[in-house]
Amino acid sequence: MWYNVCGDGMNNNKNNVISFVASPKTQEMMTEELNWCMRDKTPQYAKWQAKDGDTVITLYESGKVVFQGKDADLSSDFWITTEKINSGKVDVKNSSDKKKETKKEKNEYVNPRIYNSSSIGSDEVGTGDYFGPIVVTAAYVSKDSISFLEELGVKDSKKLTDNDILNIVPKFIKQIPYESMILSNIEYNKYYSSDINMNKIKALLHNKVLYKLSNQIKDYEYIIVDQFAESYVYFNYLKESSNVVRNITFFTKGEDKHLAVACASLISRYIFIKEFDKLSKSIDMELPKGASNLVDETGKKIVEKYGFDKLKEIAKLNFKNTEKIKEII
Repeated sequence: MWYNVCGDGMNNNKNNVISFVASPKTQEMMTEELNWCMRDKTPQYAKWQAKDGDTVITLYESGKVVFQGKDADLSSDFWITTEKINSGKVDVKNSSDKKKETKKEKNEYVNPRIYNSSSIGSDEVGTGDYFGPIVVTAAYVSKDSISFLEELGVKDSKKLTDNDILNIVPKFIKQIPYESMILSNIEYNKYYSSDINMNKIKALLHNKVLYKLSNQIKDYEYIIVDQFAESYVYFNYLKESSNVVRNITFFTKGEDKHLAVACASLISRYIFIKEFDKLSKSIDMELPKGASNLVDETGKKIVEKYGFDKLKEIAKLNFKNTEKIKEII
């Protein structure tokens, strides 16, 4: 049985609950990012509820956001960091503070042995964007290339804008072996179902690029995946696949742990930007990234000009934006 990201079932440990009060900016960012897996029904006094992997996330009208499930610490870590950036502080309530604090410290620690190794890393982009494809890349960075990449600014990849990426990636892409896969919107809409959800699609794509690259590069020390699911969940997604790459080290914030992940992220983003621009030119309309209200308004204009079927070619139809677009028109 495959795990359903947006399903109603909830396999979790009820004692694993993390919560904090989110600022308006963080609330807006969460609403956009988790739009694709929001549930139709919400608890009383809740703005919305979403199910991401094995974690149920609920945003209440008070601004309180609650993460519940066995992966609550993994799912909440990014948003806690985001809230710190947005508001400067965050008061986290944890049902098992000591245990989760230890795990968080472990995730944030950068092991110099791993960071300075010759390794393969993978990352993806496009999964939170209504328009545009999903791009997954595996990249190989040798220890001899680390200083060069750091000087280019790859180490601070999270701080780079799209213009920065368009400038930096061409400077290293020919020196870094990589494999990328682009999943078009047509393919995504064909394969997405209750049995093949977003996380399973990501796992399948990660496995394919990792398999291709690891067969080309023989002297790597680690294979690192920027973690989006617990390892056993990831491999469960691949149980019917052949050629499964298993010697993987999973890290949250993987781009901090090794530059191979950072390069994979930047190359994926570079390709995504190029593909996104092609889509915009194909319909003679500037497409917005993300899944905001602006996306809904743009979707309405596309349907009015080209018909609803056009969305099948340029959008991920399972996102809530599709229903909002239908309501608008």
